[in-house]
Parts: sequence; structure tokens; C-alpha cells
Amino acid sequence: MRTFLKPAAGLVCVIALATAGCSSGADDSNGSGSRQSSASPSGSASGGSSDSSSGTAYAPYVSATTASDNDSAGSPSTYNLAFVIADGSACTPSWNGTTAIGDSAVKSRISALTESGAAVRVSFGGASGKELASTCDSATELAAAYGKALDAAGATEADFDVEGTQLTDSDSVALRSEAIALLQKERADLSVTFTLPVMPSGLDDDGVALLESANDNGVVVSTVNIMTMNYGSSYDEDMGDYAKTSARAAHDQLKEIFGLSDAGAWKGLALTSMLGVNDVDNETFTLADAAEVRAFAEQKGVAWVSMWSTFRDQQCEGDDAASDDAATNCSGVEQGAGDFGEAFTG
Repeated sequence: MRTFLKPAAGLVCVIALATAGCSSGADDSNGSGSRQSSASPSGSASGGSSDSSSGTAYAPYVSATTASDNDSAGSPSTYNLAFVIADGSACTPSWNGTTAIGDSAVKSRISALTESGAAVRVSFGGASGKELASTCDSATELAAAYGKALDAAGATEADFDVEGTQLTDSDSVALRSEAIALLQKERADLSVTFTLPVMPSGLDDDGVALLESANDNGVVVSTVNIMTMNYGSSYDEDMGDYAKTSARAAHDQLKEIFGLSDAGAWKGLALTSMLGVNDVDNETFTLADAAEVRAFAEQKGVAWVSMWSTFRDQQCEGDDAASDDAATNCSGVEQGAGDFGEAFTG
């Protein structure tokens, strides 16, 4: 996604999927078994309290630093706060590489977002800047950096958006897995999501390797959030259909990686679309596509749906690219303000 900077050994159940059982055959007496649960998924693990009888929640990406009039459209149950990355080359978390993690304005913003009872999920990474896993020297140091950001936001949910060169860097992938495992040992209530790029054929080899790394390190994964967007110039047909095809392929991969039932793998999946005009010229995700994805998610029992992003959920008003740009602050399609949020709520 854009930013504001212009089956392995010792399978571990995904905690949000525990209602469906775990078919890995792991011995509950071992270390990873003690982290498994047969209880229903918690609200935080499935994206907060449901805004639909289906159990599929709505959790859009929002700017952590700047409010949008469209943030509350659709009454989200959880907000994904984008993005925490490194402050320069140091192992210091910051919002978008520019704003201190404890900034008072950000704290006020989070308070406003949660007044309705919604939760916040801190999203680490994104498409630009330096992810903390590439600037911290040890798993202990990295876990502490992640923890500082979570504490500053008052959050018990963490999203790790790993894409681009970060996804292909095996060293940072391994370090991140170790750090998250350490963090979950310290914070029993920490819910972890991985946000990964996808194609209609599913997750690529690097995405699968990241999940297997997390699995091997005993990370308890609540959801795998796939970015159903930016497939490439050859994908010039219906974006709603592509999202569903991508979801089906990723679902089958989750079943294999985590040893899950069919229903369990759907419950461990989240879908994020880029509303309106995408980064690829021929890709436009419409309001009809949003309604189609929402209906599909409800039918399958997907944990939550999301979009990039609330501050783009409005029609572009003119031709001034500096102040009215579909790449940054509007959708590039005909719509009313907040219409995508309402469509994703169903």
C-alpha cells in the first residue's frame, strides 16, 4: 500500500482460527501447544466487535497523524493506524518516519478515534521508509521498539505490513519473527496480523516464507491480511472478481501452512482493497466492487475487510494534483464522501 511519504516443522495454530481446530498434530504439551486455544476468537483477534451479524468486521486504514472527515464512515470496529517505521536509520519507532511515537497530537487523534468504542491496531511497515526490522540489531531491541509504539497508542493489536524489499530480505524476516514471538511472550493479549501482497494466484514464495518463519518461531497469528490490489498491467478486468480469486488462493495456502480446516482458514483471512484508482493505470476498484467483496467476505466468514484508505474515500474535485490527487487524498471515481466505507460495512 502507499505510505504518507510520497508447511513447516512444528505447526502452530492461528489463534483466530481455533474454533475450527488445528490439524497439525502438534503435541499440546510442547512449548507452542501452550499458546494454542480452543476458545472462540477474541474480539481483537477478529478485528474488534463485529459490525455485521456475519462476524465480518470493517477495519480501514487511517492516517495516524491527520484526521479525515471520512474516518467514521461505516462505523469501523477497528482502525489500522498507518504507519510506524524507523526514525532514520535508528532503532527508534516513529509515525511515517517523521512524527515522534508519543506525539501529543497523535494521542489526541487516537482518543478521538476510540471514543465510539472502536479499537486501534498499530500498523508497522508499509511501502516506503525503513521498517524497524532493518534498523534494529537484535530481536530483543526490535521487540522493545514495537512495544513502545503499541504502548504509545494504547493498542493490543499489531499489523505488520511487509512488502517490497522488506519481504525479500530473509534476515529481517527472521529477526521480525523472533521479535514478535518475544513480544507475545511478554504480552499474552497481543493480536498479530501480517499484511502481505497477493496475486490472483495467491501469495508469492516470499509471502509464504514469511508466514512459515513466523510459524517456526511460535508466533501466534490472528489474521493474514492480503492486499487485493496492484496486480500488474495484464490484469485489466473486474477488480472485485480478482479480489475473490486472490482470496480463494490465499485461503488454500493458509490451510496448508497452518494445518487448518476450510472454515478456519477463512476466519484467519482479511481482505484490503485500494479504493478507486489503483497504482496500476488499468486497475480501478469501484463501489460495486466494494459491495461485491463485502458480500463475499460475509459468505465465507472472513475475519475483516479493509481499504486504503479513509482519507481517499471522497471524490476528487478538480485538476490540482497538489491538493486533489487520486494517489494521495481522493479516489479518482465518482462517489459521495464516505461511500466506500459504507459499502465495506454492508
